[in-house]
Amino acid sequence: MMMSSGSDSGSGSGCGEGGDIGWEKRPGGMLVQTGRSDYVSPLPRLIRVRVSYGAARYDVSVASQATFGELKKLLTAETGLQTAEQRLLYKGKERGNSEFLDMCGLKDRSKLVLMEDPASLEKRYIEMRRNAKMESTRRAISAVSLEVDKLSDQVTTIEKSISSGNKVPEVQITTLIELLMRQAVKLDNMTTEGDTASQKNIQAKRVQKCVETLDVLKITNSRVKPVVVTTKWETFEPQPTTQWEFFE
Repeated sequence: MMMSSGSDSGSGSGCGEGGDIGWEKRPGGMLVQTGRSDYVSPLPRLIRVRVSYGAARYDVSVASQATFGELKKLLTAETGLQTAEQRLLYKGKERGNSEFLDMCGLKDRSKLVLMEDPASLEKRYIEMRRNAKMESTRRAISAVSLEVDKLSDQVTTIEKSISSGNKVPEVQITTLIELLMRQAVKLDNMTTEGDTASQKNIQAKRVQKCVETLDVLKITNSRVKPVVVTTKWETFEPQPTTQWEFFE
């Protein structure tokens, strides 16, 4: 009479060539496939598989009874791809995370193909474009910052001059305001997010402060009376001329 398997047995992963293969839980919690030899190795046998990922090749040591999901975890350290981003193909067929290597026929020196999930690839491409755009924005903000530094120094120079009672040509103030407003327009045209947004706001406030200072200086400068420097010339009385006596 044939004995049925115990209540702990389950169905196989479906990668085998023959009929149904179940699993039986042995003392100690170890799972053993029914229908195999009663001898169970205390340690799973390691196999070395070669995984192709584009032009790269990876030789990975893994337990023969591991799942494809566990193999993906090992490949994460090699490729940088997360398990959800990986697609593993063996003999032209994509394998699921819960499928066992040995049940699908993998053995030492078996070859697999690793592909990046198309959705993940598209997401990575979008992220790369986003990062490149943010880096370009950072460089643009840095260029504005350097220009504002120069213009701010000129504002300080004009402020010191007017405070000393020296009148400054009005065109010098209006030109400086115009140059600052050009930097403000550049900042307004930038699309920012995250840290670039805060950097943009800092530079915008600097420009605004400089323009407000110049507006005040423009009014103050108009009240400064120009200093007229006159030269007083000293006059001298003409010296008497000497009369010369002529003799025959």
